[in-house]
Amino acid sequence: MPRTLRTEPQRLTKPAALGLGERLRQLRVAAGLTQGELAGERFSKEYVSQIERGKTRPTAETIEWLAQRLRVDATFLANGVSTDERGRVEGSLARAEALTRADRCEEALTEYDALRGAVLATGSAELEARALTGEARARAIEGEVSRAVPLLERARALTEGPSFSDVERAEVVFELGIARYKLSSVASALGLFNTALELAERSELPSDLLRSKILEARSRCYRRQRDFQAAKEDVERALELARAVDDAPSIANAYFQASIVAEREGHWVLARTYAEKAKSIYEELAEDRHVGRLHNNIGGFAFLLGKPEEAIPHLKEAFRIALDLGNDADAAQAVSSLAQVHLRTGKIEQAEEQSRHALRLLEGRVDFLDEIGNAQLVLGRSLLEQDRLEEAGEQFRAADSSFEQLSSVSHRAAAWVALGDLAARRGDDREAAHQYRRAAEALQDFRF
Repeated sequence: MPRTLRTEPQRLTKPAALGLGERLRQLRVAAGLTQGELAGERFSKEYVSQIERGKTRPTAETIEWLAQRLRVDATFLANGVSTDERGRVEGSLARAEALTRADRCEEALTEYDALRGAVLATGSAELEARALTGEARARAIEGEVSRAVPLLERARALTEGPSFSDVERAEVVFELGIARYKLSSVASALGLFNTALELAERSELPSDLLRSKILEARSRCYRRQRDFQAAKEDVERALELARAVDDAPSIANAYFQASIVAEREGHWVLARTYAEKAKSIYEELAEDRHVGRLHNNIGGFAFLLGKPEEAIPHLKEAFRIALDLGNDADAAQAVSSLAQVHLRTGKIEQAEEQSRHALRLLEGRVDFLDEIGNAQLVLGRSLLEQDRLEEAGEQFRAADSSFEQLSSVSHRAAAWVALGDLAARRGDDREAAHQYRRAAEALQDFRF
């Protein structure tokens, strides 16, 4: 399903507006007060003059006192926006965030676009950072990860200000880590998750839920680097923290990641058990997107356990859910998994057709390089089985390129094995041995 094209997000620039000093002067004149009368016995006339000329910035307490003297809202005096208007902006931001959580990201982005000017007019760094982070999250879900990163960088710069807590800083750094991970910058993502965790842990504010999310995300980086022990430890800590705050989505997320780690270690029964637990929680939460993804994984585990008749219904259900949600990427993953099943059960033409379908659905999705590479491998193998050797070679090399961008040696090893099989089919034993040796040295752990 094609997505609606959007223009590039505009740089957030504050519109021309009166400064606090000029606003104070106009309000004082409108109230019929001289500078001395406004100052009263608390301040000097010269101090009021300095504020009006922008020579000094009053404290929040002083702004509150001056607003009472002028009988105006303190927020309006400080920023030119009333408390009521700020409340309306906060309500609109909450709506956009809720739309994102409900997988209605197109609507959420429309809301953020409409809100941009109103957010800046409040003069609130907190609301601006919140809007930037929310818009970035929605764009990343829509596959616009490269456009999400500069928004998060701007939000991170804002949170360096003194009005933000370490927990708020950690939340933005965490989101930036997620975006970097989706762009396959695993080392960068790992560094960001480490920073986010340090910020959260040193803060005196409660942060168990945030730390659970960071640990669950960091485990993905360790898994990509094939450090399965570290990945397992992070998942276990994430699950413990999520249980402590009784946060069902985070508990489900931790089980989901635990399932993937167990699969990478070859513990397929345990992996399926964790996946079933995660799916059960997501079903209770009506999180259909995650339910669909778990059907895909459970189908894969069934196939690995030698039960293709159980795998196919799960994979078809994953595809159905993705279609219902209009989620091309998840639909592609389900189709790609079906293609692998058909390839390994001898249904070669179906494997070719479905892998090509998956690649069409994933076109341009740099945040799904692993699935693109997997589909290219399945397509190449289906072509190899049909003795279409040149076409097969093109797909194997394309898969190797995708996995190289993914920075996953174990995935690349699967492409090298495939290239070795192609060379063997051509009778080029030297080239075949070279490719197999590359794969063996990489200690590849690529599976279903």
